[in-house]
Amino acid sequence: MAIDINGFCDDRFAAVKDVMRNNLETGADVGASFAATIDGEMVVDIWGGHLDEAKVQPWQEDSIVNVWSTTKTMSFLCALILADRGELDFDAPVAKYWPEFSQNGKDGVLVWHIMNHAAGLSGLDKPLAPGDIYNWEKMTKLLAQQAPWWEPGSATGYHALTQGYLIGEVVRRITGKSIGQFFREEVAQPLDADFSIGVPDADLLRIGDMLAVDNAGALGGDEEVGSIAQRTFLSPAPKAKDSLTREWRQAEIPAANGHGNARSVAKIHSVLACGGSACGVELLSSATAKSIMKPRISGTDMVLGMPLTFGLGFGLNSEAVPLSPNANTCFWAGWGGSIAIIDQDAKLSMSFAMNNMFPTLLGDPRAFGFIGAMYEALAET
Repeated sequence: MAIDINGFCDDRFAAVKDVMRNNLETGADVGASFAATIDGEMVVDIWGGHLDEAKVQPWQEDSIVNVWSTTKTMSFLCALILADRGELDFDAPVAKYWPEFSQNGKDGVLVWHIMNHAAGLSGLDKPLAPGDIYNWEKMTKLLAQQAPWWEPGSATGYHALTQGYLIGEVVRRITGKSIGQFFREEVAQPLDADFSIGVPDADLLRIGDMLAVDNAGALGGDEEVGSIAQRTFLSPAPKAKDSLTREWRQAEIPAANGHGNARSVAKIHSVLACGGSACGVELLSSATAKSIMKPRISGTDMVLGMPLTFGLGFGLNSEAVPLSPNANTCFWAGWGGSIAIIDQDAKLSMSFAMNNMFPTLLGDPRAFGFIGAMYEALAET
């Protein structure tokens, strides 16, 4: 029986629907959404499949899922907005905004270091008790007290969960608002985008369960004992099944627990794709929007074990990560497969969000299928 693909798709991008249909028919996906904007206009907004493993609840137009680390891109945008307003300097010490952070030799940690996984704080020295990741004050206090694991700014080591607390606390110190509140008021509401860092009660029933494959039950475990990678995933140590709990869904974990769909992610990042303004909303100046594409640090990431180049928060298109034919393209992805792509040369924003988790942090072939289909169609027009 043919699987229905719902939503809107411009005829130019019909091949994108074929990618989704194939993923659902083969079982690569259980439920999924893909969306793309060009010059701020939604050209693809499709979804299909189911929200649950039993395939009883169909994926609806307003269904949302945990996009894991694609959430990080929303924290980047919050920081960019503050920088654009002159309230945050990426080249200033973090301690300028968060004085307690200067403990244990962190006076020289700059804001761009925490944006780009270069602060030396990819994990915690102290093991955490269950539920500690939901305690903002405890997490930020521990990070402020800890010494860096390597010289800040010298290399990157993916701050899988800690990055969100670091950026979020800087946002809170500047604005007096949690990053979830700031994001909601300054980004999601103006753009009418269905994305939350901390899901309200009214939206809990719209969430699809993340379905973890056997080896995506927890991060880490395969790394060399004592390595930066192994220590990173020892503490904090999130598990995929955490995402099924109300506590996870309603906390503010801005590196990992954002909930939305491909439509909302693509719509939000259409602002960056279009130079700071889209959908009738101006969030940033053109100069600030373009600044995300300037390389800040490159090298083999000590946690992910792959060569990466970072701009401001976002990973940049490169020979090692060739996601686009266009130079001014950046991205970030979430555990299990979600992704956000921002291409300023084509004024293109794309996103994929799903509930069937692929067992990697980066590098999902399903996402590559959508991206490739979009660029092939654009090359023909």
